[in-house]
Amino acid sequence: MLTNPSFPDLLKGGTPLLTAWCGIPEPSIPGLLAREEFDAVVMDMQHGTIDFAAALRAVPLIAAVGKPALVRVPVGEFASASRFLDAGVSGVIAPMINTIEDARRFASFMKFPPVGARSWGAYGAISLSGLEPAEYLRQANDLTVSFAMVETREALAILDDILEVPGIDGVFVGPADLSIALSGGKGVDPASAEVDKALDHVLARVKAADKIAGIYASSGARAGELARKGFNMVSIGSDSSMLRAGAQASLAAAQQG
Repeated sequence: MLTNPSFPDLLKGGTPLLTAWCGIPEPSIPGLLAREEFDAVVMDMQHGTIDFAAALRAVPLIAAVGKPALVRVPVGEFASASRFLDAGVSGVIAPMINTIEDARRFASFMKFPPVGARSWGAYGAISLSGLEPAEYLRQANDLTVSFAMVETREALAILDDILEVPGIDGVFVGPADLSIALSGGKGVDPASAEVDKALDHVLARVKAADKIAGIYASSGARAGELARKGFNMVSIGSDSSMLRAGAQASLAAAQQG
């Protein structure tokens, strides 16, 4: 029986969750970051170099310290979302959801009937949950979160429709791609005034739909701003950027000495 709050409950608990973001193809890295004070760990298979096998091996390492594991799947690879749910991830982020059909197909792989069409085979998830199979089936749709990414003008234009799709639990904003889209390809500025205006719109619509809003932040400082703005979940930087920052800080301290 589950004794800890579910991932959706944590997201709606009132305190924004801060998550690590991992793309290096080594499962021990998400496992190490899970031991820090991050609330969850995201593995990025879209732009990161981590592959399915490495991300799969990281799931129990993250779960071992009681943290939720999430993945961002490659564009259109919705079937892999079901495989990660079977392994025990708590959430899946799907990039480039630009049509209602995209949202419906993603949701169909994320949820069991009658909401979706996810097939049975959740043996890893059942083991991690501590539930009996029948009980897991009854609860599964409410234990995981499906994030449809909003990062284009097309997605912004149909945001309310995406949020209404059964099985879509929330959205996850990609501010860099959104800035490119809003500027017509003129530049990348994820903290621009135009992007901030779009973020306010997204948050208002998500709140009205009683759904969940997540976003990526390139730095801890920006993550704090976005958490204060009202996002339920903010992913910070990347494992590679943290590695470089740590190396630079250690070298600077040594050189000062």
